[in-house]
Amino acid sequence: MEPLYLAPLIFTVIAFVFSMLGMGGSQLYIPILFWLGMDFKSEAIPLGMLLNVVNSTSAAIVYARRKLIDWKVALPFGIMMVLCAPVGTWANISLPTKPVILIFAIFTTAAAILMLSGWKPKRGRLSEGQRVILGIVAGGALGFFAGLIGRGGGSFVVPLLYIAGLDPKAAAATSAMVVTCSGTSSFVSHIATAANPNWTIWILCTIGVLIGSNTGSRFMAKRLNPRLVKIFFGTVLLGVALLLIVKDVLLT
Repeated sequence: MEPLYLAPLIFTVIAFVFSMLGMGGSQLYIPILFWLGMDFKSEAIPLGMLLNVVNSTSAAIVYARRKLIDWKVALPFGIMMVLCAPVGTWANISLPTKPVILIFAIFTTAAAILMLSGWKPKRGRLSEGQRVILGIVAGGALGFFAGLIGRGGGSFVVPLLYIAGLDPKAAAATSAMVVTCSGTSSFVSHIATAANPNWTIWILCTIGVLIGSNTGSRFMAKRLNPRLVKIFFGTVLLGVALLLIVKDVLLT
């Protein structure tokens, strides 16, 4: 059996957990697709962003129905991510593959350290104007990286939403909405570079992620210890980043 056909099952599990953390999961989708045989820039990133969008959109719909999303905070972030992701995509096309993999690995390492440290900023008391400024600056920067390396930025959005004053559930829910915006813009920007997509794999992976994210967002981490989940996935992300740097940057 072609190794890529293992991806839908793997991604169902990843989507289940990451949807509960307010993250899209592209930090694992993309390297797994790459190691299973897809080209990093022209195949793994576009499909990874599609799956990121499916995961975060499914979760965001559930959260929106439960009125957990803070739209006043989500909109500035989302708009800037939509506008800046195409700029990152242009940079992606202009760069060779190795630097893109290296930047992806560094970004993943930072996210893993943040997750493993358990650092959580105190809830802020930002005014509405300060929240808008935070959304514009952070959304623009994270949107650029979403386009460059196919990452939605959920690992960094959630702490920023704490700083903006959101409680943990609202931060996870709002992050899902924000990641949906960045992922959609990045995917649309990248799809033109996709090299002959294997539609069977794309559809099966999408179905797997949809099932996992919908189920995970409904659980909302009630039956799992969030701290243990973060330690486990933080360790996995750190290992993925190290393997990318050693195997696919230094040794190739």
